[in-house]
Amino acid sequence: MTRSLRLTLAVATAAVAALALSACSAGGSGNADGTVTDGKLTIATGQPAYSPWVDDNKPQSGKGFESAVAYAVAKEMGYAKSDVVWKRSTFDSAIAPGPKDWDLNVQQFSIDAKRKKAVDMSSPYYTTTQAVVTTSGSKAVEHTTIDELKQDAIGVATGSTSIASVKSVLGVTPQVFNSNDDAVLALKSGQIDAIVTDLPTAFYMAAAQLDDGTVSAQFPADGKGDQFGFVLPKDSKLTSKVDTALKTLDDDGTLEDLQTKWLSSETGTPVLK
Repeated sequence: MTRSLRLTLAVATAAVAALALSACSAGGSGNADGTVTDGKLTIATGQPAYSPWVDDNKPQSGKGFESAVAYAVAKEMGYAKSDVVWKRSTFDSAIAPGPKDWDLNVQQFSIDAKRKKAVDMSSPYYTTTQAVVTTSGSKAVEHTTIDELKQDAIGVATGSTSIASVKSVLGVTPQVFNSNDDAVLALKSGQIDAIVTDLPTAFYMAAAQLDDGTVSAQFPADGKGDQFGFVLPKDSKLTSKVDTALKTLDDDGTLEDLQTKWLSSETGTPVLK
């Protein structure tokens, strides 16, 4: 083989490799539908995945809010439940630049302009609300109306949107702490009766930071919270299809129904009235 022929082959090989990498980064393989596996929709989530987003760490069950939403989106895109393949990924790797071995990733990703520089993000499937975290021994545990809760000592973290929510919804001024951790300590010591924070953080506090924690109620939706969206590889062919599916599910009430089922009814977290 001549030197010129070897050089030509090397350049061609590099070009093919670059093209393959580009295809992978843009949403998978060279499949016409833009998926990493022809005829399948590969969806990733965290390991472990926590309730109420995924029930019992089994996304394939379709139980849990994000698992249910993922299957609803897949159905709207034309994929049967048997065509959905689940994988696991870390949160940080999902939003990092570069190739992905999945088509969609769902694990409470807030839609963010900075993230959109590295990956695609869908339109929102959920906007966070504020919620009440307390303990089984607190008087606030049974307070699920505005009139009842406004009588309790409420704690919030400084700089959070929870401060404005407590003032506007409950009509009281909360005790402000330097951090959520400080508020948790105050709740444990009985200095306050409950904490108000965003719903995802509330579930984490109740499960991981409090031995007898519970999310006792959530505030009415005001549309001002963080918006969660699916993450897709940068320039994915599927992004517009996911957005179309989500619009249909929003318009027909499916997203609201799933939110009520998995984030309220199943968790025993009523909306304050």
